[in-house]
Amino acid sequence: MTHPQPLGELLTQQFEVYRTSAPWVGDHELSPKAVVRDMVERAFGFVDMVNHYQLTRSEGVLLRYLTDAYKALRQTVPQQKVTETLEDLVEWLGEMIRQTDNSLLEEWERLASGAEDSTAEDLELSAEAPAEPEGVTHNVRAFRVMVRNAMFLRAELFAQEKEQQLEQLDGDSGWDAERWGKAMDTFFDVYDDVFTDASSRGPALIRIDESPEGRPGFWRAVQVLDDADGNHDWAIHAWIDLASSDEVGAPVVLVDHVGEVHHEPAA
Repeated sequence: MTHPQPLGELLTQQFEVYRTSAPWVGDHELSPKAVVRDMVERAFGFVDMVNHYQLTRSEGVLLRYLTDAYKALRQTVPQQKVTETLEDLVEWLGEMIRQTDNSLLEEWERLASGAEDSTAEDLELSAEAPAEPEGVTHNVRAFRVMVRNAMFLRAELFAQEKEQQLEQLDGDSGWDAERWGKAMDTFFDVYDDVFTDASSRGPALIRIDESPEGRPGFWRAVQVLDDADGNHDWAIHAWIDLASSDEVGAPVVLVDHVGEVHHEPAA
């Protein structure tokens, strides 16, 4: 048994082609992984990943792997191959690492810039304590991706009828397991299923208002549920508290309604 390698065969074939013109890699073996892909598809942040796979004793290993993945994406993808989706992913990945432990990125960025005092010990922690990173909302593009992920994670848990996990996410905002369960009962009385594939998490089903009228300091986020009939008339509605998000380094989601899409929130 091994971990999922959805592109393993293709990558191995391409690596063999690369070896023919790069003999210096002849002694190396390709080791395909799907860590970042798994985080994207599951809408996980760093803490979600650690908790889901019980990686408390290996947080540093995961963080350094994510940093290496970020470096590879920044340094090796040809500019003509960079899409808007990839740019969003890179911004999200970099900001997630920075909010978790910005010392790794600071050191790498110092080395990458060719600073005179750079050494070969890249990615080693600096002897001095790193400066605190800017609030997570400062990088608007990365924060928008985080909000999309946070909202889609709730859609996935709703589809799987995991009201206990939803309570862990939103209990503080009044959405306990019982309240989520009632919303699920009402929804599944009408629809048989909620889809959570790639199209379900696309831009057509997430609405983010970064300047909602009458609510400064908040974003409004609406994740439309991809029902089996394609009516798209149900959604998870939430406020995103920007100040609190900066404090914790991740979106603070305050769910206030699960139901009809055209629900008008109270300011």
